Amino acid sequence: MAAADYLPPMPVMLRDTGAFLNRELAPFPGRLNVMLRCMLTSAIVIVVSMALEVPSLALSLLVVFYVTQSNVVVTRLVGLMFIIGSTLAIGLSTLLLKFTFDYPLLRIVVASLLFFGSVYLIRVLKIGVVFFIVAIVVIYVQSFVDLTDQAELLIRAVLWVWVAINYPIALTLVVNTLLLPAEPQLQLKAEIHRQLMALEAPLTQLIDGGTDTAPITLTAVQQGALTLQKLLRFTTMREADYRKHQALQLARIATVSRLYRSASELPVNWPGASAAQIAMLRELRANCTALDESVMTGEPYRYVRTATPEERAAADTFPAAAELQRALHAFADLVASGAAPGKPPASEPMVVPDAWTNRAYLRFSLKTLLAVLVCYVFYNAVDWQGIHTIMLTCVIVALPSLGASMQRAVLRVAGAAIGSALALFMVVFVIPHLDDIVGLLLMTLPVVALAAWISAGSERIGYAGVQLMFTFSLALLEQFGPTTNLTEIRDRLVGILLGVGVATFVQMSFWREGEGDVLRQKLAKMLHAIAAQLRAPQAGVEIRDELPTAQRQLQAWAALDDCEATLLRVAIEPGWQEGEQVQLTLRAQTVLAQGREIMLAGNALNNTLAAQAGSASPQTDQAARAAQEQVCAEINRYADDLASNPPVAHAPQRIGIGIGIAAQPLEPADAPIIAAAEDLSRQVAGLPDWRIEAPVTAPSSHAVQT
Repeated sequence: MAAADYLPPMPVMLRDTGAFLNRELAPFPGRLNVMLRCMLTSAIVIVVSMALEVPSLALSLLVVFYVTQSNVVVTRLVGLMFIIGSTLAIGLSTLLLKFTFDYPLLRIVVASLLFFGSVYLIRVLKIGVVFFIVAIVVIYVQSFVDLTDQAELLIRAVLWVWVAINYPIALTLVVNTLLLPAEPQLQLKAEIHRQLMALEAPLTQLIDGGTDTAPITLTAVQQGALTLQKLLRFTTMREADYRKHQALQLARIATVSRLYRSASELPVNWPGASAAQIAMLRELRANCTALDESVMTGEPYRYVRTATPEERAAADTFPAAAELQRALHAFADLVASGAAPGKPPASEPMVVPDAWTNRAYLRFSLKTLLAVLVCYVFYNAVDWQGIHTIMLTCVIVALPSLGASMQRAVLRVAGAAIGSALALFMVVFVIPHLDDIVGLLLMTLPVVALAAWISAGSERIGYAGVQLMFTFSLALLEQFGPTTNLTEIRDRLVGILLGVGVATFVQMSFWREGEGDVLRQKLAKMLHAIAAQLRAPQAGVEIRDELPTAQRQLQAWAALDDCEATLLRVAIEPGWQEGEQVQLTLRAQTVLAQGREIMLAGNALNNTLAAQAGSASPQTDQAARAAQEQVCAEINRYADDLASNPPVAHAPQRIGIGIGIAAQPLEPADAPIIAAAEDLSRQVAGLPDWRIEAPVTAPSSHAVQT
């Protein structure tokens, strides 16, 4: 079966592309702040470099974009890594030139060894960005040697590179710390406030009526949970108090995520709601406000009681409201008891466990070195100085997997093409009318703003913004005067395209590192995480013990997001056997879609069991819990079979809920439990057959959208 059989018609593809760009370029909290910080720092760097004639302005702007991050904690961390990496790189390059300048072969051999070691350390160290800079500078310096035969000028050029890298870092840190600081603690509070306000809106609509509020999608719930986790990690790096009470803070964001997810299950309206039910909803809204105020002020959260016990019991007739009530009670009890809900997650080791035993790291370093050397030979053989970006491209697109490399290559080419087109337009129509620095800033800053807006987005498009700015500035800002040479624009783009071609060919031809098997392992891990958080609390378990379940749901969301990112890379991996790639992609899409549906159905069953506790018949309750255990066992079995090599996972069978209860008289509260259990079983049965001989069908449109 050809891959074209799965491709939608061209109008559909254009519509999907437009929807993708609209989604990725849409504003979100903090994006404008990042863009303004990049623009302000870039403007200062342009003025300083032009006034003091500091060379390599394009490199300085590139450093500004790399160091400017979402908050001040990450900005300082990246800035420190860049300072260490650039200093180490310039020091090694200076020593290399001192002892090997008159021996070209020895210089190339030693530079290759330094480059090989740096690329190896990129893969095995947590601070690999330091050695990424070393690898870039070591190779970049080799292009300087071919431009002059005077060692003094060469050393001066290398030292100016250190200045061009480090003074923008200092300016970036000053701007990010003093002028437009983005503190992670404030970002975390703002995100919690946003999610709680999103919960208050449907509650207010149910209480008072009015216009319909925008629904909260499952994708929004997933992104909200991941955002809270990321911001909490940054905040604990910044704030000592958060580090001291990290477990309690983790319980807080788990509770907020649980509330936000429950808000997605609230109906648009509730016709015929009684006065007791409205009073219960008012109490829930008051507690959301109280939780929001406790986050903002730092005061302990206390459950606000505005309804009578009878009115509060009305939540039992409304599963989503009952879930909100239990989540708020659980967190309030935890705060009142002063008990920690578990240990915070352990930090990652500095060196990967298999750093010295996994041959993949050695092969990756050899492939990258081979691609760079091929480009270096070609660069010198054709004596085409303008395409020196050919070697840098090989390093930039060198990522652990072929899919990740292709994603980086596509973004680099796209960003370079847009940057080159803008530079061409400026050279032809704008530069002839410029005569001062103000005009230069008016020409450059709009492009910097566009690039910064793109780079502040998700990893799906972020790197294209960096390349747009770098290619544009290489063409127009490398000289201390107006640029009129159009060949510079052409040469930079040709170098990037050739580098991408050579790097891709080498990676496909030698020791391919596809992520197909890695994707299956991550999908299995995701399914195990989903199964772990499906089980409902047993009878007699204290309500605050539900918090670990909410934290496990955070882990499931994180695993799901990791699988989505991996699938995106796998889908664009070039392959000689396209059919197998399409089958893998379709099956993985179905597993991801069903994983979301299983989580949704499992939450619905847990909520229904809790809401109908005491009113449903014991036989139905027991049968539903037994079916739930069977579902969890079936998901774990499927995940284990999926992780095996070759995969032998077959589609699970539908699990019936207690055949024996059909002979018993059913209570009115039994029907919702039976319906929820059957829906969960149906979603689990929708997992695809992954055996090699099994036919593959495209997932339904509903599955893809979910």
